[in-house]
Amino acid sequence: MHCDRFAHIDIIDSGSGIPPEIQTRIFEPFFTTKSVGRGSGLGLETVRRIVENRHHGMLSFESHSGRTCFTICLPLTKEDSRYSLAK
Repeated sequence: MHCDRFAHIDIIDSGSGIPPEIQTRIFEPFFTTKSVGRGSGLGLETVRRIVENRHHGMLSFESHSGRTCFTICLPLTKEDSRYSLAK
């Protein structure tokens, strides 16, 4: 991801990864892989909404077995928030 005019934050873990069959759904409201009562499915959806709508940034991820990386790009200035991020 290209983040020249943006603060670039990576959050990486070395877990089992996000299975490919659910990767397109992880930002959906109320989507969870946890059992009933163990998660609301709103965490990633809330993060994405805050990053994109409130801060005019971008949230993305890459995942495979042994590594998942979430990337947040936030504009450095109010002026920069008018520029779109190159994907």
